[in-house]
Amino acid sequence: MSWLRLSFRLAMFAGFLVGACALAALLRISDLARTRPVDRNPWATICFRKACQCLGWQVQVYGQPCRENALFVANHISWSDIPVLGSITPMRFLSKAEVGQWPVIGWLARQAGTLFIKRGGGQARAIKASIAQCLQAGESVMVYPEGTTSTGVAVLPMHGLLMSAARDSNTAIQPVSIGYRRERRPDSLAPFVGDDSFHCHLFRLLRQPPGQIIVILHPPLGPDPDLSLNELTGCIHQQISQGLARIHSGEFDQVPERPLRTAGDPELPRLQ
Repeated sequence: MSWLRLSFRLAMFAGFLVGACALAALLRISDLARTRPVDRNPWATICFRKACQCLGWQVQVYGQPCRENALFVANHISWSDIPVLGSITPMRFLSKAEVGQWPVIGWLARQAGTLFIKRGGGQARAIKASIAQCLQAGESVMVYPEGTTSTGVAVLPMHGLLMSAARDSNTAIQPVSIGYRRERRPDSLAPFVGDDSFHCHLFRLLRQPPGQIIVILHPPLGPDPDLSLNELTGCIHQQISQGLARIHSGEFDQVPERPLRTAGDPELPRLQ
């Protein structure tokens, strides 16, 4: 049964990748006939949502995404965080440079406007400036200030430098908690940690029945000049930690008949 499930979902995911590549190519061709590039963010949101559907993920979302553009700050557990969170509202992502080298996935990430950072490369301040520029242009950006993935049971210490991009651009910060549950306990399959490879991790996930993926969107925090960066980072870490604790307390284990979402199905963007 597990191999049948794996084969079916891999076929669905392969079909999705073909469609996503075709869409990305079409958008690049469209750019040639325009004075301004097509906004990729709404299209990426649709693709992320379709990816979640093809992979059979059960996503529950609690809370509302910020109405204005914002710097979204979340804990980080797996590569799957990106399609899950990207399916909620249009945003750009900050990702490790290695993802940009993944076959097909890396190319699609670059086409979607993902910002890449090399660990230990001394790029943090330059990336912070790029994030602030995106925020000033009215785009939302998602960052993972833990700097790496975790086992998903607790939130690792957070680095505050990238979060200061919100202050530089006078933009709100929205903390986000994401957690994975399987059989009423933390999902041990979901974390993408250590030297694990993408395709091996994907196969392990798809062979098993889907677990729950629970997202809590906390109230956004406006720019507060009275808080130091360390205090702001501590406040955000506390909110995200409390949200993850709620997830693993079993509060959301009762799966609804239809996965809960707050953003609704995105409308098809128009090429204006």
